[in-house]
Amino acid sequence: MTTRAPAAPARAAATRPVAAWFQEYGVYAAVAVLLLFNAVFTDHFLTADNLRTQLIQVAPIVIVSLGMALVIGTEGVDLSVGSAMALAAALLPLYLGYGLVPALVIAVLAGAVVGAINGTLVSVVGLQPIVATLALFVGGRGLALVMADGRLKQIVNPDLLALGTGSLLGVPLVVLVAGGLAILVALLVHRTTFGRQVVAIGGNRSAAALAGLPVKRVLTGVYILCGVFAALAGVLATARLTASDPSSLGTLMELSAITAVVVGGTPLSGGSVRVLGTVAGALLMQLLRATLVTHDLPDSTAQIAQAAIIVAAVYVARERRSR
Repeated sequence: MTTRAPAAPARAAATRPVAAWFQEYGVYAAVAVLLLFNAVFTDHFLTADNLRTQLIQVAPIVIVSLGMALVIGTEGVDLSVGSAMALAAALLPLYLGYGLVPALVIAVLAGAVVGAINGTLVSVVGLQPIVATLALFVGGRGLALVMADGRLKQIVNPDLLALGTGSLLGVPLVVLVAGGLAILVALLVHRTTFGRQVVAIGGNRSAAALAGLPVKRVLTGVYILCGVFAALAGVLATARLTASDPSSLGTLMELSAITAVVVGGTPLSGGSVRVLGTVAGALLMQLLRATLVTHDLPDSTAQIAQAAIIVAAVYVARERRSR
């Protein structure tokens, strides 16, 4: 009498390389498919003006997502990035009378303060990241609305507006800033002690502490960087929109950033930071939304598609970890 080995383990073993491939390269393949689809079926997609518009729209998402990737790399999350953007936008009109540089410094410092509070609550007080950052998710935007008297304020400072509409050698400044920050974060993660500590803490925080790594300092630093990136994105978005609107600026940005990071291959369990994947994830979400809207599908359809992509990305990541 012969017996057969269970087929399920064999099938599971066969699917693991596929899951690993999709986590490693799936986001790039998806971007390529969307680009090809639009090149064939979307009128005027490959025009310089349209490509420029797509890059300008995705740049703030990329900037915020880079900071979020560092936080998620430590097995954390930051729900307050949208509020940090709103705070930066609310502060700009209040201090532009003193000059562009002081206004920019104060706006970015506001993001650093938000990050420092989040980092302290997580690393020192010991709160769960989702709880710690939820407080400023609500309170930060409320404070921004108080600072702005609940009103939209037009921006007329030409130097600030140039940040949102200017270009260098034909490339929009906001795109150059996003690209430069992506390079800096990649160097930070792969070439510095701080970056290696971020990955180590995300992989096993207890082991990192026993090994003598400055866990509290690194965690606080990561959240500060995330807050600074969010504030910078708020400044650039305000300059592009020519108005400070804390009531709507950055709304749902935290979800867009988390989506870009997860789809880009950075696991929610920490221990890894995929910088290029994060940029590709942000671009994928932007292209997906633009494609659906261009083909007369409602924005709600784009949100459903994003949700499906998130579920698929998390499932693939789980399958790869189970190997």
